[in-house]
Amino acid sequence: MNNATYSRSPAEQALLDDGETGGSFSNLLNMTMIRGILYRQRFMLLGIIGLALVSALVVTLLTRPIYSASATVQIEPYAAYIVEGQSLSPDIPVNQIDRFMKTQATVITSRRIAYQVVDARKLADREDFLGEMATKRPEDMNEAQWKNARREAAAAMVSSGTQVTIPIETRVITISYSSPSPALAAELANAVTDVFVQEELRRSLETNAYAQNYLKGEIIKLQARLQEAEEATNSYARINGIVAQAPVVSQGTEGQDSVAQTVTVANLASVNESYTATRAKRIAAEQRWNAIANVPATQLPEVQQNSAIQNMISDRSKAITEVSQLRQRYGETYPRLRELNAQVTSLTAQINRASTDVKNAIRDEFVIAQRQEQALEGELSNVSGKTLEEQDRRVRFNMLDREASALRTQVASLLNRYNEISAAANLKTGISTKLDSAQVPGGPVSPNLPKNMLIGLFLGGALALAVAVLREAFDDRLRTTEDVERKLGLPLLGYTPDISDRNIADEVSDPFSVLMEAYSSIRTSIDFAVPGKHRVLQITSSEPSEGKSLTAATIARKYAQLGRKTLLIDADLRKPSLFALFGQTRPKVGFVEVLLGDVSFEDALIKGTPENLDVIPVAQSKVNPVELLSSQVLIDFVEKYRQEYSLIIFDSVPVMGLADAPLLSRIADATVFIVEANRAHYGQAKTAIRRLLGAGAKIAGVVLTKYRAADAGMSYDYHYQYYAYGERPKD
Repeated sequence: MNNATYSRSPAEQALLDDGETGGSFSNLLNMTMIRGILYRQRFMLLGIIGLALVSALVVTLLTRPIYSASATVQIEPYAAYIVEGQSLSPDIPVNQIDRFMKTQATVITSRRIAYQVVDARKLADREDFLGEMATKRPEDMNEAQWKNARREAAAAMVSSGTQVTIPIETRVITISYSSPSPALAAELANAVTDVFVQEELRRSLETNAYAQNYLKGEIIKLQARLQEAEEATNSYARINGIVAQAPVVSQGTEGQDSVAQTVTVANLASVNESYTATRAKRIAAEQRWNAIANVPATQLPEVQQNSAIQNMISDRSKAITEVSQLRQRYGETYPRLRELNAQVTSLTAQINRASTDVKNAIRDEFVIAQRQEQALEGELSNVSGKTLEEQDRRVRFNMLDREASALRTQVASLLNRYNEISAAANLKTGISTKLDSAQVPGGPVSPNLPKNMLIGLFLGGALALAVAVLREAFDDRLRTTEDVERKLGLPLLGYTPDISDRNIADEVSDPFSVLMEAYSSIRTSIDFAVPGKHRVLQITSSEPSEGKSLTAATIARKYAQLGRKTLLIDADLRKPSLFALFGQTRPKVGFVEVLLGDVSFEDALIKGTPENLDVIPVAQSKVNPVELLSSQVLIDFVEKYRQEYSLIIFDSVPVMGLADAPLLSRIADATVFIVEANRAHYGQAKTAIRRLLGAGAKIAGVVLTKYRAADAGMSYDYHYQYYAYGERPKD
């Protein structure tokens, strides 16, 4: 035997482990697998989508038609104000316009608006709106409860049937109402619009009225407090003798309060001013007197500038001149001379007295100024004392007066605001204006057949895809060559196309058929996978009817056609089928009888097989297959005929549930594992391979049979054109 020991590859060792990493759902995430899923699940997909479309059609036909009417309203948050006070709230910032529009939409669909519409249109009593509820009172309700229930139901219908559309680029909102009645839809759309516009205007007027009443009440309160404050201030001033020349508190130049003068303060200021002036006058008079005290009176500037004195000096000078002339001419005894001397003496005395009087006047002016200063200084001291005493009393007085002044300012401010609001109270300040009224719609807006069919198609497609993905997620069948190599971890020797739509006999007899071309490629792969001469090969699968026997027979034919002597043995002792592939009926003797020595080797061979090919079938036998395959006679048989044949092929039984294939794998040089595409499960195939590896089998590779390219996500020509190279004879 050529059963040499060998080490397992990592892929084979992974199959012996319990982990199932090969079945990851993430492997589906490629276009080939997606195409395969869509093709494999096409009937289910089409069925679910078709059912969804039929359901959408039925729902559309059974749905009651709904009509919708729309009215438009212009919203202008930046209204033009005619007078001050017309706006009681600050302007809306630009970045808040969108929120403001959404707020208006919420107000339109509110219960408050709905109640007003119900009451205005008397919808709670209309049978065309409420139906039987408007005319038939439930037995468990009294009249008041029934009326309230009708009103609540009508308001709920109005609120739920109203829709508001807010555009992005304009400030014109659309108010729509949907109803089974087109006339009712138009009526309620207009009713909701009118109530909203009126409600907004009424709310604005109510706000103005509330502001007026509030301001009026506050003004009355402040006026009363102001009166009390002023009376307290006056009473305190009267008791403490504080008399102001002007309002005690006045507005300063920098916006702060400054205290006006009282009588005492004014007296102090007046006395101080007079004292300052008198002191300055006294200092000037004193300086003047000190300057002329020791100067002769006649030399004083005031004397020299006195016209009367100067006239007298001039007259005296003339008299002296005349005296001098007469004395020279007539002598001392001349009578006229005595008169002139007497005149000179008199003028001199007058001049001296006048000069002395001028100097004395300057001295008297200094003395008077000094006495006035002394008198005012005493008065200033007296008034200053009184002022200091008054300052202590004015601390409380100023506090009372400031409180009265603050109240007076508040009253003036509130009166100004009250007058502004009163002037704007009768002006329209609404921000909403109705543009277009709703018209009776000409056709229903729902049900919309194209829309419903599109929704049905979308939902059906989504559901179908979800179901398909779930089915694929729980389906571990091997479908593609990539699945075989990736999941099973074994090399792929080749695959055969699905020819269920063709005659197998014709395919086998035609050496250029796609099936035979595929097996030729598989035979070549086996040569590379199991090199050498006098080889023993076992072909098995995980379950029956996977193409195991056809593969064994076809590969044996291929080797025989190459001139290699090949022995094909049907090792399926339980359900043999190899004889049928060679056009024979089940023989009376076969492989079991040869092993037991009941017949000769040549008598058990099928007659009429191709050249270089010997086939031993299986006849009906009651021998236990496990005992026979585990006996020494099988080993002796293989050793006996190994050297006579280039290749011995065992067509074995499936691995699952039977011990035959693992037993045969011990004497075979290699095992070819058959997997039927779209039927063999990954878990089952993995278990079968694990059993073979556990028995010491050397698995040469896997052959994927009945491969359908469309199920694997490939095009139809993927394998048919691949194996149809060259010109084929035409029928």
